[in-house]
Amino acid sequence: MADLTDRQLQILKAIIDEFINTAQPVASETLDKKYDLGVSPATIRNEMVKLTDAGFLQQPHTSAGRTPTPHALKYYVDKLMKTKELSVNEEVNVKQKIWDYRNEMDRLLREATKTLAKQTNAMSLAATNEGDFFTSGLGNILDMPEFYDIDITKHLLDTLDQYDYWWKIFSAFDNKEEESLRILVGEELGGQLLSSCGTVFVKFNSPHHQGAIGVVGPVRLNYPRIVPIVRYMGDLINDLAKSW
Repeated sequence: MADLTDRQLQILKAIIDEFINTAQPVASETLDKKYDLGVSPATIRNEMVKLTDAGFLQQPHTSAGRTPTPHALKYYVDKLMKTKELSVNEEVNVKQKIWDYRNEMDRLLREATKTLAKQTNAMSLAATNEGDFFTSGLGNILDMPEFYDIDITKHLLDTLDQYDYWWKIFSAFDNKEEESLRILVGEELGGQLLSSCGTVFVKFNSPHHQGAIGVVGPVRLNYPRIVPIVRYMGDLINDLAKSW
């Protein structure tokens, strides 16, 4: 993939921000009207062509607009995204939801997945190395345009009966890494049918248990919003897990 100029980075970020919000292909006219890019619509169009040629954008057959590729979304997550910090009230609200279950791992993880699903408007998953598996928020993703495709939805639903599938994903990176939060986009989840999906998850550890919790949704997950929520939940569970 080619290196991007500052202008291309600015345009790419605007396209991805718009796509995350709308799930629709983004046209140059939309960028010109809604984002202060400081260049003409013609220049925006030319740069979008270059970004398409470089593998960062794709053009649906029925639209004049462009959508970001999974590679572009991964690039966005790694280099362009600015996360939104949780307010004190949001942190307190999350903590209150699970605090009463702090000494019961199963009940805490069940409540934590419900809380994550509600806070993120995505589907939440949690799993432990002992075979426990919790899900919540399936209805959230069924409302999203990406999951109107019955093949994609069926494949994702099938994985919800496969603890081993998700535990392999959750346990695939080294616990010694400084950052316990991981973002996987598109085919990083394994298989072509999940190429339109993304996940944000975090590992947790106790003296006797290991596990992970996170969210799954379309590849255009609202990462700036979701990442701090998942990270805070992971930090909270890691702290409470010391007594498990």
